Amino acid sequence: MESITLNNGLKMPQLGFGVWQVPDEEATPAVKKALEAGYRSIDTAMIYKNEVGVGKALKESGVPREELFITTKVWNSDHGYDNALKAFDASLDRLGLDYVDLYLVHWPTPKFDQYIDTYKALEKIYQDGRAKAIGVCNFDIEHLERLLSECEVVPVVNQVERHPYFQQQKLHDYCKKHNIVLEAYSPLMNGKDVLNDQTIKAIAEKYRKTPAQVILRWHLQTGVIAIPKSVTPSRIEENFHVFDFELTAEDMEKIAALDKNLRIGAVPNEFHMR
Repeated sequence: MESITLNNGLKMPQLGFGVWQVPDEEATPAVKKALEAGYRSIDTAMIYKNEVGVGKALKESGVPREELFITTKVWNSDHGYDNALKAFDASLDRLGLDYVDLYLVHWPTPKFDQYIDTYKALEKIYQDGRAKAIGVCNFDIEHLERLLSECEVVPVVNQVERHPYFQQQKLHDYCKKHNIVLEAYSPLMNGKDVLNDQTIKAIAEKYRKTPAQVILRWHLQTGVIAIPKSVTPSRIEENFHVFDFELTAEDMEKIAALDKNLRIGAVPNEFHMR
C-alpha cells in the first residue's frame, strides 16, 4: 500500500474501499473481504445507510483500530453547526468507534448557504480529537475559496468525481496549490464506458493488467487518492493489485488525452437534495 501525507501530517492510504450504494447487510461481508485483501481505508457516509454494517465488519475483522483509516460524512440535511455536531455523534455511534480518521462535508449545497457553519463544526470535532482530519466533498473552486477565507483549518482532501473521462484538472491544480489532496470517487466511472475504452484496453494488454487496474494505477500516479467500490470478491481483490507495476510517462499522457469533461454525477452548484 502506498500512502499520502495529508497537510496536517496524517498518513492516508492512497487506495481505499468505498461502500456507496452497498446495503447495510452487504456492507459487512464486503468490508471484511476488503480488509482481508489488504485495504485499510474504508469510506462510508451517513446517507449510505450502512455505517452499522461497516462498523460490524471493522469489529469482526480483528484488524487493530490504529491500522484502519475510517472516513464518514455529514449529509446535507444535517448542515449547520449544532446539527453537524449531533450528526457526527450519531455516525460514531453507528460505527461503534471513538473517533474517525476523516470527517467530510458531503456536498456544499450552496442554495442553503450553511456549508461554512457546517465546516466550523468539523473544525470543533477536529480540535477535540474526535476526527484526526477533516475535509470536504464535491467542492468546486468557488466553494473552496470561500471556505479558505472564512475558516481556519485547511481541508486535507476534496473528494470529487474523477475518472479518465472527467479529470477535473483545473480543480486538481487548485487543490495542489493549497495542499489539499484530491480524492476520486467513481474512479472507474461506475464500470461504464471507460473500462471499454480502446486506449485503456491496449495499455492494459501491454502490462497484462485489467482496464480497472490501469485506471486505478493512473489515479495513484497523478497523486490522487482513489476509492473504488465493489461487492464482488474477485473485483475487490483485483482492484487492490495495482502496486506491482508503473505506467510510463507516455501511457500517462495517453490517458490524460482521454478527458472528455464527461461528468456522470450531480453538479455541485445544482445539487440541493436534503
